Amino acid sequence: MQALPLTNPDVRSFTELRAVFADPECSCKGQAYEMFRAVAKDEEDREWLSANHIRYDVTRIPARIICGEWIKTKGHYHPLSPDGVSYPEIYEVLEGDALYLLQKQDLSDLILVKAHSGDLVLIPPGYGHVTVNPSDKTLLMANLVSSSFTSDYLPFEKLRGAAYYLFSDGLIGKNTHYPDRIPEIRIIEATGKTLPKPFPQSDLYGCVGDEKLLRFLNRPGEFLREFSHLYLFT
Repeated sequence: MQALPLTNPDVRSFTELRAVFADPECSCKGQAYEMFRAVAKDEEDREWLSANHIRYDVTRIPARIICGEWIKTKGHYHPLSPDGVSYPEIYEVLEGDALYLLQKQDLSDLILVKAHSGDLVLIPPGYGHVTVNPSDKTLLMANLVSSSFTSDYLPFEKLRGAAYYLFSDGLIGKNTHYPDRIPEIRIIEATGKTLPKPFPQSDLYGCVGDEKLLRFLNRPGEFLREFSHLYLFT
């Protein structure tokens, strides 16, 4: 990761996360994690990102267990882009370990992606996602995403989180607020695997300035065949 200025974070509090934990009485308070939005190393990069409707963010999630669960993000879905396909997102684990819990909006597919420092994880169109820090180390991750939309957190709030809870004792528990008949969760290891071309292969910030390489973020409908070849679907 290049030396980037991480200032003025948006702070997610545990009060905001209370609705997505398995324990409805969970009452932890204080700061949960930090989100640094629209990060850029200089004004030239900032202008390019803005002109191309792309945002580079960094999120810092400390190591913590909350009411028996590994600390996690709130979870959200993306709306449809102008071409009728929902916006994707791509993550890079900069430091630590991460679990990415993906669920298709129609609940036909549920995936747990295990990732470690240096791994890239692409969230394909149509999948909501939650990030979990399952370790005793701080998780630092970056993402590239279109800046043309606002994420939808409400579905996760209404159903008290994702379809499965990841507990610190290693158990994976089904969220009973979801329908009885949902698929078993598929577990995928990202380490040692690369995303298929034409998607980025490494170093997300190094992609800044390459309009062709990042075109999939704002025009996902042009990449449906490529999305179908992701290792997530094998």
